[in-house]
Amino acid sequence: MYISKKEIQILYADTDMMGVIYHANYLKYFELGRSSLIEEIGYSYVEMENSGYFAPVYDVQATYKKPVRYGDRAFVHTWIDMNDGIKTIYGYEIVNGDGDVCVEGKTTHIVVKKDTFRPVAFKKAFPKWYQKYEEIKK
Repeated sequence: MYISKKEIQILYADTDMMGVIYHANYLKYFELGRSSLIEEIGYSYVEMENSGYFAPVYDVQATYKKPVRYGDRAFVHTWIDMNDGIKTIYGYEIVNGDGDVCVEGKTTHIVVKKDTFRPVAFKKAFPKWYQKYEEIKK
């Protein structure tokens, strides 16, 4: 299983009144991790879009275990949890500088045609990319 590891730059603007990272910002960190994983294995979401497709979020899940605060070091770990040719599920952990898991989550994505937003099989639209996910998935 391949795990992408990317440091997160925590900005003051990312915090809420309690001084911790606002819960919705973790979705932004998930995207950072997903983009990093895709680039690290040699693919590009921009190229996907340029070839006429999108990969929107179909479902998202997050469990908040420990707060991350401004000034903390944090990292997003990302992997392919499931890839069935239609849906891809990415798994995530947000880990602090001490190695504690602060947030766990998953996002499910489908591939759609850019002009119609109709789903297409990832396996058929991007066979090499799909195969790479099969090689590195959990």
